[in-house]
Amino acid sequence: MNTDEVGTVSSASVSGGDDDITSEVSVGSDETEWLSTQEAARRLGITPRTLYRFIDHGDLPAYRFGRVIRLRAHEVEAFIESSRIKPGELEHLYPEPVSREDS
Repeated sequence: MNTDEVGTVSSASVSGGDDDITSEVSVGSDETEWLSTQEAARRLGITPRTLYRFIDHGDLPAYRFGRVIRLRAHEVEAFIESSRIKPGELEHLYPEPVSREDS
């Protein structure tokens, strides 16, 4: 079997007379990468307490498996992208300077 760059495994061709059979199986493309709360908090650069608040407020999806809470890596990445600051969104934080007229 050969593994190509896109994560598929190809079996060698099987000769059965005139027909050659080649099959490809996708490897790991549908597999979910799970993060612990510690890993997700570290990836986001926040404390676990802030992460739990995001989860509790519904800002970030999380899953409970027994006593363990896990997050999907692609959902954490989507949360990061959705949190991106667009140009002009912070203008309210730096007011225009007031000019002084000394007369």
